[in-house]
Amino acid sequence: MTSVLTLLSSLIWWVLFSSVGAVLPAVIAWMVLRWSERAPVVFNRVYLACLVWCLLTLLIGAMAAMHVGVTRAPFAPLIASGTFRASLVLSMLVGVVALWRLIPRVDARRIRVGSACVAVAVVMAIAFGFATTMASV
Repeated sequence: MTSVLTLLSSLIWWVLFSSVGAVLPAVIAWMVLRWSERAPVVFNRVYLACLVWCLLTLLIGAMAAMHVGVTRAPFAPLIASGTFRASLVLSMLVGVVALWRLIPRVDARRIRVGSACVAVAVVMAIAFGFATTMASV
């Protein structure tokens, strides 16, 4: 019974942290998509896509960290590992697919794949800059 409660608690915290962590990427992606699509996009769908992306990114990143063996600070060896870089590429692909498939414009057309790529690239550049800054502290 303790194992089930521990697993349930872990799942709840995973969803909670992902939903909080999806807010800033959603705002950034929403601004980039409004600019690149030259049409309004629906923010709640951008948030949903970023939430799916954050959930899967946390899962992929945790698996990469466990594979490398760096689950506690300092995280500089994790960021320098090839496994983590491969997980970032996989995360970016998941983000592009999530944004492209889940976000409509207000005229009910799907956003372009190129716009999703630009939005994911901007979000990842900001996130990676923040992560490398925090890892060096």
